[in-house]
Amino acid sequence: KIGIPDAILSKPGKLTIKEFNIVKKHPVLSDRILKPVDFPFPVQPVVRHHHERYDGKGYPDNLAGEEIPMGARILAVADSYEAMTSDRPYRKALSVDKALEELRRNSGTQFDKRIVVEFTSIVSADKPASRRLRKGA
Repeated sequence: KIGIPDAILSKPGKLTIKEFNIVKKHPVLSDRILKPVDFPFPVQPVVRHHHERYDGKGYPDNLAGEEIPMGARILAVADSYEAMTSDRPYRKALSVDKALEELRRNSGTQFDKRIVVEFTSIVSADKPASRRLRKGA
């Protein structure tokens, strides 16, 4: 989360509204940083829109459904899975099964259903590898 103070990122408790509004700036800050870089494919829209929600309630631009670039929809699922299965200052990591359950529960609202179906089938097919990755093996 580029440009976000460490004090906010490592806070052990719930963020205040002001702190969360600061966190919500990271996709736009990242977009600005990447602007001068010449990538062989469009990276900026993926980075900028990975916190958009399929139902349009995300940020920074409140895009919905197919308005959200496909890469951003994929990154949203992967990023959320990684966040859920990692220890955070404010909570312990969820198990692979609980994280997949949470992705399915938010399918169609927060996430594109098609991405969730594909992602969960890939992770479910190789849970031992997923667990090893979580343990840093």
